[in-house]
Amino acid sequence: MEKRLKLIWDFHGPDALPTAKHHEIHLKQFIERDQLANHITGYEKLEEMHAIAWLVVNESEMIAVRDALKPHRGEWYND
Repeated sequence: MEKRLKLIWDFHGPDALPTAKHHEIHLKQFIERDQLANHITGYEKLEEMHAIAWLVVNESEMIAVRDALKPHRGEWYND
């Protein structure tokens, strides 16, 4: 199985969580439009004023997705 990465977008401030939730909608649309191999997305509240939205991609897709969507950071994904 190919290695997978979790691409992460950070949101800060009082609207961080609703913004992360909304961003996930756009990530799902991107997955469908570009027919990515994985359909794994999510959002999380990390602190009161910090939330993230994330998308999992195969290592072979990472550069194209990174260049198109400009995530803030990434990490290896283990399910």
